[in-house]
Amino acid sequence: MITLFEKCLNYGENLFNCVFLGLSAMEKKLAEYKCNTNEAIHLKLVRFQEDLEDDNTTFHPEFSHQVFGDDEVAFGYKGLKILLYYIAGNLSTLFRIDYTSKVNENFDCVEADDVESKIREIVPPGFSTSTDDFVSLLEKEVNFKPFGTLLHTYSVHNEEAGEDVKYQIYKADITCPGFREYHERLQTFLMWFIETASFIDVDDERWNYFLVFEKYNKDGATLFATVGYMTVYNYYVYPDKTRPRVSQMLILPPFQGEGHGAQLLETVHRYYMSSPAVLDITAEDPSENYVKLRDFVLVKLCQDLPCFSPEKLKQGFSQDMVTEAQQKLKVNKQHTRRVYEILRLHATDMGNAEQSRSYRLDVKRRLMGPYKKKQREIAKMRRCLRPEELTNQLNQIDINLQHKQLEETFQQLVSDYRRVLERLAQA
Repeated sequence: MITLFEKCLNYGENLFNCVFLGLSAMEKKLAEYKCNTNEAIHLKLVRFQEDLEDDNTTFHPEFSHQVFGDDEVAFGYKGLKILLYYIAGNLSTLFRIDYTSKVNENFDCVEADDVESKIREIVPPGFSTSTDDFVSLLEKEVNFKPFGTLLHTYSVHNEEAGEDVKYQIYKADITCPGFREYHERLQTFLMWFIETASFIDVDDERWNYFLVFEKYNKDGATLFATVGYMTVYNYYVYPDKTRPRVSQMLILPPFQGEGHGAQLLETVHRYYMSSPAVLDITAEDPSENYVKLRDFVLVKLCQDLPCFSPEKLKQGFSQDMVTEAQQKLKVNKQHTRRVYEILRLHATDMGNAEQSRSYRLDVKRRLMGPYKKKQREIAKMRRCLRPEELTNQLNQIDINLQHKQLEETFQQLVSDYRRVLERLAQA
């Protein structure tokens, strides 16, 4: 016979299973309404009306966490598409949201994320929501001309088209008519392609803007397409100098891998090199890719300086190198040292045991800086700590591990330096 207590237990268990299984089924259904925002956002740079329907002209963000949170997910939609289409030159924008199903159409008391409001926080007002309106703006694109002063023109061979394509780099400032509004549209791309991007205060006159445009032909007319840009802030250095600092740099995805970043950075360096008021040029929190790009550009600029001749390179890093690179090319001491190590590698026969050892020791002496600092700290500890405390600290220092890390760092540097030299040989 089943007791009343056992009946209650069975009832409770069944009730729990019903609720639990019900919730699991609900969660599974709701999970179908989660969309990866990197995939949901569709970006285009539109030149021709046909581009609107051509999937080959679509590209997607690398990041969307600054708009949609760390998970990069929008909840409440199936088949979500966030369309952000830009006219290639002036970047007039079409913004539209499409989806096949919305969660509150099928579930009570469940709200979808307000995707539109999130996008409106970064996209400036004045965008189109109608394709017809956007196409009307596209027809007026022939009137768009680049902002500012032309600094540099160069060509890149297009294998697919079988011809050279011309590009131009301009320097602009916020006083250029229409540039403020253009920049508001341009900077929206930062949110999708720079991990820790933020918008700048354009009312600060110490900002300089450098823009890359492609020249292309449409119905017999010459038009311009936005390729990328860089912002540089001019810091004051006492008593009468400035130190330009690269803040943001972006080459738009359809143009990446074609050498535009190097052209832009070299042009910016050459622009500031001509100014006696500039002390040197730096960068704000540079990414690994930016450092590699800067290595290539600075080595290219420095290689012909007399102080970097093979004979002088083999004599070691010198103050003459620091002075000449700073005065002629606005390169600071830290970057000059890196240029020296790359060019000395080029001048070194690494198959020669003596030359290879000399180079390795020279680079490792620089890399030893943090370890020597640690040794000085230990010397202080010996004077200040009790024996048991000192033992505790020393136990945390593994000399063999330090030597291993030093060697790994050195090998990685040599590998990076070789890539710079390979690219330089192809330039």
